[in-house]
Amino acid sequence: MLIVMHHHATDDQILAVKKTVEAMGLRAEPIPGSMRTAIGVLDNQGYVEDAAIRELAGVREVIHVSKPYKLVSRDFHPQPTIVDIAGVKIGDGEKTVMMAGPCSIETEEQMHAAAHQVKAAGGQILRGGAFKPRTGPHSFQGLGIDGLKFLSDAGRAVGLPVVTEVMRIEQLGPVCEHADMLQIGARNMQNFDLLKEVGKLDHPVLLKRGMSATIEEFLAAAEYILAEGNSRLVLCERGIRTFEKATRNTLDLSVVPLIRSMSHLPIIVDPSHATGKRSLVPVMARSALVAGAHGLMVEMHPEPEKALCDGAQSLDPGGFEKLMIELGRIEEFLTELDA
Repeated sequence: MLIVMHHHATDDQILAVKKTVEAMGLRAEPIPGSMRTAIGVLDNQGYVEDAAIRELAGVREVIHVSKPYKLVSRDFHPQPTIVDIAGVKIGDGEKTVMMAGPCSIETEEQMHAAAHQVKAAGGQILRGGAFKPRTGPHSFQGLGIDGLKFLSDAGRAVGLPVVTEVMRIEQLGPVCEHADMLQIGARNMQNFDLLKEVGKLDHPVLLKRGMSATIEEFLAAAEYILAEGNSRLVLCERGIRTFEKATRNTLDLSVVPLIRSMSHLPIIVDPSHATGKRSLVPVMARSALVAGAHGLMVEMHPEPEKALCDGAQSLDPGGFEKLMIELGRIEEFLTELDA
């Protein structure tokens, strides 16, 4: 339920509403706005009788929200959220953000080379995996803590924030120490204990959609993070599992405008994992911008043919530079179109 207060409601009236909600055994979450304050009612398991609330001074209207996600919804938070990652802003009205780098951190030299190439082409955030969830247990699993150090050192050397995946609660400490943004991968989208712990942090988070997750399940997973207090969250579409075998996954670009209408959170697209094919990454990246994505996450490797992980979907430096030029032209066109 959402309680919308009059624009002239006093602090005492807002507090009285909050106390009334809490007396009903529910949680009240004030949501200040530029024109008026709203109060989100959480923890209810069904319909809430609102007669007592409607009669309180300062209450303008009561809206019943049946979605399993509330804090994520535009009903509760109509203004778009802008997430700041060490000075790089993602969200409505901001320039498209490019996160790029190798799937796996392999060596210190590789990461420094990748960092310089991402920076030179205009990328804003450096990505790289230190802990790798692989389908098979005998595949390369990442360098762990050493990889985190290589990533953060490379990012600092060129002035780029870094993002990397965290897989377990006990990894949160070292990952937060070295990374500017935490990534929750597709396989952990419904690792609810991890989501809760991440929600207790004041650290930007990138949440990837699970490979078989519906939009409702995706947003409900995001709700776990916001419910613990962390609103610095960016969503990521990375393809879903369908019957199709020609691509690694099926990129669901319809999710971008849908989520932009349903949620205030920014959303980016990962065309590398979605397609699994280097030749398809540029066209799907361009399409993602047209669909309204706030940013992209693309795999780029200094030498894709030597990559220990996902070389077939990684752009080489030349291909990445070309893509960045193309994206810049598209962004200019879309800006003129919206003017």
